Amino acid sequence: MLDAAVIGAGPAGSVTARLLARGGWRVALVEKTAFPRRKVCGEFLSATSLPLLEACGIGETYDHAAGPPVTCVGLYAGNTIVTSPHVRQWGRALNRAVLDTLLRDAAVAAGVELIQPAEVTALNGDGVTLDGRRERHARHIIFAGGSWATGGPFAVETPSGLFAFKAHFRGTHLPPGLMPLLAFPGGYGGLVRSDNGLTSLSFCIRRAVLEGARRRHGGKAGEAALAHIRATTHGVAQALHGAAPDGAILATGPIHPGIRPCRRGNVLYVGNIAGEAHPIVAEGISMAIQAGGLLAGLLLEGREAEYPRAWARRFAPRIHAAALFARLAMHGVTRTAARGAVAAFPRILDWGARLSGKR
Repeated sequence: MLDAAVIGAGPAGSVTARLLARGGWRVALVEKTAFPRRKVCGEFLSATSLPLLEACGIGETYDHAAGPPVTCVGLYAGNTIVTSPHVRQWGRALNRAVLDTLLRDAAVAAGVELIQPAEVTALNGDGVTLDGRRERHARHIIFAGGSWATGGPFAVETPSGLFAFKAHFRGTHLPPGLMPLLAFPGGYGGLVRSDNGLTSLSFCIRRAVLEGARRRHGGKAGEAALAHIRATTHGVAQALHGAAPDGAILATGPIHPGIRPCRRGNVLYVGNIAGEAHPIVAEGISMAIQAGGLLAGLLLEGREAEYPRAWARRFAPRIHAAALFARLAMHGVTRTAARGAVAAFPRILDWGARLSGKR
């Protein structure tokens, strides 16, 4: 029997599996999708997660592969372009296809048994059924499959009308070191320089606003949403002027921000499935990695009963802060008020970045 079966080889699952294996546990890591894979998720990783990357043995590789350091946060909203007054090391961005593969391979290097591609089709007490035929039994079952799970034994249903998109560009005019928050009618997003000379644009938009954008601008959903952002957000139009798209616009949704139970029956949940912050704070990957470190540490110490409360202390404030920032960004009156406050007091940007967990 395994000590742990970890379902999902994204950042949360791979970090959990790696650290448990390093602690002497017999671990299997199950992933339904072949790698490398493109993900709609943003690519920014806060500097607060670097110690866990070191613990996973990929710190040096990440340092060489990631994009340039983010040293300044900003706001693009309407005609407003504001940057924070202080230069700090906030973090860096790396394509998820690269990061996920690095973390998965680090888990395998620690002795984790990788089962990929394979899908969990049923839960059976202390076991899981893979692809409807194979069974594996474990003392602990850990689900780290993300909040996209809409079917199967780990499904979570949370009403939402928020859709997510991501696009890459080359030749942008985004100032070096700057990661601006985008606040536009009906949505929010962010721009960041990633690896290999790419700039990553990630954004979320409400269903009704997206439908209106498609009527006005035509084209596919991602193209219409991007046209909506360019038309309403001067900073984005300026940054992307003359830039060349690199690949198709990725889309997914609806997404499900919010806090959910960390445990259901004998299954422990880690990563976005346990709690997902609005992507406006760009903390999704960092929270997943840090949650994996938290869960692995408690399991190795025999303190798994403390996990839900420890998770809430660590991550609930970030999720609540993200929900507040998302409401301010998406609605006209609050967006205008927030834009004015940030323009008058740019230090608010530093405060917001700290509140979201970047320092």
